[in-house]
Amino acid sequence: MRRLGTALHISTRGSLIVRCKKTPPIGGEVVDKEITFVGTIIDVFGPVNSPYIAIRAEPSKKSGNEPNSGDKRGSLEEFVGKVMYLYRK
Repeated sequence: MRRLGTALHISTRGSLIVRCKKTPPIGGEVVDKEITFVGTIIDVFGPVNSPYIAIRAEPSKKSGNEPNSGDKRGSLEEFVGKVMYLYRK
């Protein structure tokens, strides 16, 4: 696992925003400290020296029994403030 950075907030489009030290690959799988799958990197933006990444939650992360199961913000809010890692198999 490679440390990406700390999750800052949820964007208006429902992606988890993380500030990184190095540019990770788009499509990379992101996990937290307990190796819980968080989502997939869908965008890298901002300055080259310290880029931001956008992470989109996978549908399997949401529970179908929740009233807002279509809302990706709810499933990612629990990761705000936590350190994210790039998962390597």
